Order: sequence, then C-alpha cells, then structure tokens
Amino acid sequence: MSTLAKAMSKFRLAVVQLQVTSVKADNLSRARRLVKEAAGQGSRVVLLPECFNSPYGTCFFSEYAERIPGESTQVLSEAAKENKVYLVGGSIPEEDGGKLYNSCTVFGPDGELILKHRKIHLFDIDVPGKIRFQESETLSPGNSLSMFQTPFCKVGVGICYDMRFAELAQLYSREGCQLLVYPGAFNMTTGPAHWELLQRGRAIDNQVYVATASPARDETSSYVAWGHSTVVNPWGEVISKAGPEEAVIYADIDLQYLADIRQQIPITAQRRDDIYAVTSVQGAERRDV
Repeated sequence: MSTLAKAMSKFRLAVVQLQVTSVKADNLSRARRLVKEAAGQGSRVVLLPECFNSPYGTCFFSEYAERIPGESTQVLSEAAKENKVYLVGGSIPEEDGGKLYNSCTVFGPDGELILKHRKIHLFDIDVPGKIRFQESETLSPGNSLSMFQTPFCKVGVGICYDMRFAELAQLYSREGCQLLVYPGAFNMTTGPAHWELLQRGRAIDNQVYVATASPARDETSSYVAWGHSTVVNPWGEVISKAGPEEAVIYADIDLQYLADIRQQIPITAQRRDDIYAVTSVQGAERRDV
C-alpha cells in the first residue's frame, strides 16, 4: 500500500453530543463552537445530533421549522468551510411546500451542500405505561436513500428510527458505504434497551463502522434523550461512547481494519442471492465529490 493510500485509509471522526435548549441562536452558536473544537483535534468528519437546533417534540417542529437553505443550514455551511470538515448536520425540522420533514443536511469542506436526507421512517410508537410518540402527527416521511462520498470512504445517512430498519443499512453497505451515521434521540425507555444493541447489530451485519449522535440529556425537557452517542467498529465493538452530558467524542476510523474484517469473514461473497435479496425501489440522494 502506498504512503498516500495508507494516509487515506484512516481518518478521525468526531461526534458532538450537544446540549439543546429552547433558544435556537444558542444551539447554533454552541454547535459552531464544538465543530471548531472537533476540527482542532484533527477530525475530518463531524456528526451533530438529531434536532440539534430545537427541542425535540411534535409541538416544537412547526415553531422551529426552516426552509433549506435557511438560518441553521447557513451556520452549518460556514462551520464546514471554516474548519474544512465534512459536516453531517444532525437534523432540523424542515418546512417545504406546506409539509414538515425531519431533515439532515451534509456539507463539504468547501461549505457546499452535498445532500439532504429526510427521515424515512417516522417514529410512531406506543409502549403502554412508558411512552407514546407520533411523529406522523406533524411530519411527512422522506422517500430516498442518502449517501455521500468523501476522499476516505462512502457514507450512508439515516436519522434515529431509520436505524431500526436493517434493510436500509444493508442497501447502504451493498452500495459501498463503509460508515453509517445516524443522528438520533432515543428516549429513556428505548435508549437503555436498544440504542447500543442496534448500532452493534448494524455494524456486525454489514461489517461497517456505525456512529450515532444524540442530544445531551436534559431531565427538564418534555422529551428526555438517552444521550450516550456512540461509535462502533465492524467487529461490533464500541470504540467510543459519551455519557449523558454534553461532550465531543472521537474515533479513528481505520478502513484497512474494515477490509481485514471483511476478508476474514466474507459474508458479502457468501450471500445467497439465488435465494433472497434486499433491493431498493426508489432512487438514492447522493453526490460523489
């Protein structure tokens, strides 16, 4: 392997677990500062949490919603360009054509918008005695896969509940993604039960790195996030993990290690495509840069 290839086979990922408040300007300012901090530690890709600019909840989506481009995405664009990073902008409530979406924007080191992922699977659950939440009361679902290319690897994007659907991760892996990122806000019921388990499952199933970014926990909010933003390697090991409080965590993504794992346990070559298949019936939102 050439020196250049070796250099490109590793890069630092930062996950920002942001303390989100009801003041949008404060959220944007704090996010911008922490992106700069992450870049200062050598990060080339930075991931923000779901609903990083607003409280999470159906009663807040309309109030905080923006068009894209708009105030929040302008801050993301500037932060990406100033720090020369790929910035996965968590998600924000987006208004478009009279509909609301939970949308993740990704910006390149030049500050240009690479893609926009609208949350595909809306979080409609009812666990008796614990939690009932219906995103579909206010949000509309997205309809496309979303992936982008960096000089290091291709990255697949999902938002929170998207992570529960193994087919999405499988399709990203089949399309060549080596890192899957999920801004998410699991709650105090689903978080301790499934948050880490799902990430490790997606990583092992597809032999990819998986990173999640949660808002920091705020016990006073109407929706209390579990926190514990995490990075998992292709062997299913947790290699970086936050607690409940605001933090920036780091992971050095090693694509040669990923290749070694795929060679040692060659599940891709051993799939029985003559018996089963997972296919996409919609196009993918993507851009190769």
